[in-house]
Amino acid sequence: MRIYIMRHGEAQNFAPSDAERPLTVRGESHSEQMALQLTSQLKDGLDMVWVSPYLRAQQTWQAMAEQLPEPKRLMTVDEITPYGEAEEVAAYLKAVIAVERPETVLIVSHLPLVGYLTAELAPGLQPPMFRTSAIAALDYQPDGEEVEFLWQANPEG
Repeated sequence: MRIYIMRHGEAQNFAPSDAERPLTVRGESHSEQMALQLTSQLKDGLDMVWVSPYLRAQQTWQAMAEQLPEPKRLMTVDEITPYGEAEEVAAYLKAVIAVERPETVLIVSHLPLVGYLTAELAPGLQPPMFRTSAIAALDYQPDGEEVEFLWQANPEG
């Protein structure tokens, strides 16, 4: 199965709180661009999408949703904010995968969690840096818990 881990699009610097920072026009455009890149990977659709409750992550998903197949399950997951614990999120993700057996999962989250989560899922990997709207792809075999880091893509321009 494939796990796609994405950092939200570029967000404005100022808002009443960190959770309320909206995407910039560039952040929206880059998120749409990454959705188009991802569509070629999703030949059999999109089973599950997890999105942080923060505004910029929600808006990233909204910008992508028109380009991507409708997910079978869309969830706002409180644990995947910038302050989420990678070990706990990885354990939760593995438990959900073991029960629901999705073929594709997309997680839209934040730094530093996206880097730490990628490394938590792929032991031995240094946490990769994620530009805004960047996506990393992992091949995960739940039965043997084997993981292969496949690629990381950044938006152009």
